[in-house]
Amino acid sequence: MEDAIKKADVLIEALPYIKRFHKKAVVIKYGGSILGDEKIRRSVLEDVVFLNFMGLKTVLVHGGGPNISERMRSCGVKSEFVDGIRVTDAQTLVLVEEELKHLNESLAKEIREIGTEAAGLNGKDKKIIQVQKKKAEVDLGLVGQITGIDTEPIQEELKAGKVVVLLPMGRGKDNLIYNVNADEVASWVSGALRAEKLVLLTNVKGIMRNVDDPNSFISTLTTEEAVGLISEGIIQQGMIPKVRACIEALKSGVRKTHIIDARIPHSLLLEIFTDQGIGTEIGH
Repeated sequence: MEDAIKKADVLIEALPYIKRFHKKAVVIKYGGSILGDEKIRRSVLEDVVFLNFMGLKTVLVHGGGPNISERMRSCGVKSEFVDGIRVTDAQTLVLVEEELKHLNESLAKEIREIGTEAAGLNGKDKKIIQVQKKKAEVDLGLVGQITGIDTEPIQEELKAGKVVVLLPMGRGKDNLIYNVNADEVASWVSGALRAEKLVLLTNVKGIMRNVDDPNSFISTLTTEEAVGLISEGIIQQGMIPKVRACIEALKSGVRKTHIIDARIPHSLLLEIFTDQGIGTEIGH
């Protein structure tokens, strides 16, 4: 009986959030090593299906870096990165797209198996992700900088009650296909949809003042505080593009952004539907 009461308490705590977020868009970015872990993936996708049934318009943007690197290794192609961005020549682009398409189909299929409709979309199609060649000190090849998002194909699927699974590739005015950073895609898409939330799933607890001190976890930040932590060198390395993606999304009209640990079972639901949450929330 005690367990049953606890479950009821959880549902009551979730009720105001379910009411507030009903019919609102939420964009979730999911990639890296946590994409390949079957147990974590199942928990994430169950949460995605739950959000869909609660009436949230859910878009899942996925990367696939480790899968792509593994595929390139098996094909004898060397991976080269500049500031965390994969240098993408024509041969690499073919492998990137093949691997992302495979992941996209797998994720959509798994969502359907759990119990709701899913639509896999490729950002290069229907002008969803519009890009130009990314400018950098070193030529990155076919890497795109986003210039615009056409949300219509996404909205069409959301209106039909489907979870949208979006892979991060874009097309330029030159009609060339470009590889695009998935954090950037999630940020731009959430802004274009005026999403209630952008959630970046990672394999760390969130933002820490000191990575060696588990008690230095930061649960809430303003954009100004986040910028300050980057300039002070407290937010470092791979966390910097994630925090910048959150800041840009907030500037574009997204209400709240979250960086959470996907290794915690049902972390998405805990962050969105409970008073305390479990990750770092960055707001205005």
